[in-house]
Amino acid sequence: MTPPMAIDLRQSPDECLASGEFPLTRRDLAEISAMIYDDAGIALNETKASLVYSRLSKHIRNLGLKNFREYCALVGSPAGAAERKDMLSYLTTNFTRFFRENHHFEHLRDEVLPGLIARAKSGGRVRIWSAACSDGQEPYSIALTLLSVLPNAADYDIRILATDIDPKILAIARVGAYDLNALETVQPAMRKQWFTETQIAGRTKYQIDDRVKRLITFNELNLLSQWPFKGMFDVIFCRNVVIYFDEPTQMRVWSRFAGMLHPQGHLYIGHSERVSGDAKAVFDNIGVTTYRLIGRTSGGRA
Repeated sequence: MTPPMAIDLRQSPDECLASGEFPLTRRDLAEISAMIYDDAGIALNETKASLVYSRLSKHIRNLGLKNFREYCALVGSPAGAAERKDMLSYLTTNFTRFFRENHHFEHLRDEVLPGLIARAKSGGRVRIWSAACSDGQEPYSIALTLLSVLPNAADYDIRILATDIDPKILAIARVGAYDLNALETVQPAMRKQWFTETQIAGRTKYQIDDRVKRLITFNELNLLSQWPFKGMFDVIFCRNVVIYFDEPTQMRVWSRFAGMLHPQGHLYIGHSERVSGDAKAVFDNIGVTTYRLIGRTSGGRA
């Protein structure tokens, strides 16, 4: 991929953009920006200098490095491949909550799941993809929505795939244990039915039931890489992710989603996102950030 031209090195490359224990220069930020763009399609510009500094400076200290220049040299080298992957974890945003943008889950429950459940009861296959699952609250919300209308969902060929680029956050998702404040948006009856208070490392957590977890498979996946899927999806959730991509990358992702959905399949996206490019012609906007596939793009499947 071609790095974005958001950081112009013709303008004083050694100028400090964020200062502290380790000054972050324009050159340092340009190198970090190019690497994270190549690895994940995330576009960073100079307005993100403070964010980059705050998320990486402690890590640089723990590595025993003297400055961002040494850090860039490390993560840009073959020997620093693991550290480069860690850099991506530090710089990606993992804000989420149960039933975030709840109108999506209401639409899924009332308009989409009845048809999918009927298919499953007739022996058909149903697949739902949470394409940037963070610490698991989105796919667990999908599973809880499914269980609210089909308590024995695990008896049918209905499965939820949950993927994320960050292996550290996926490890948290697989455990499925949350602080009490994370459950504020879960209905009390649902909380009582599907969560159990437990102690983990001396802290009170609320563990999601294994019957919910059995519906979900968690896998590491970069949305810009090859997708190893053999089948198509009926529903894709990809919310508040493409806002971090530049426009060409966004258009590519929308087209790839179109290639992975069954006809009349549904796509749910973030509140500040809009389907763009060729995909606009094949998705029908049927509600707030809610789309239904009505055709195919030239992008096709991955």
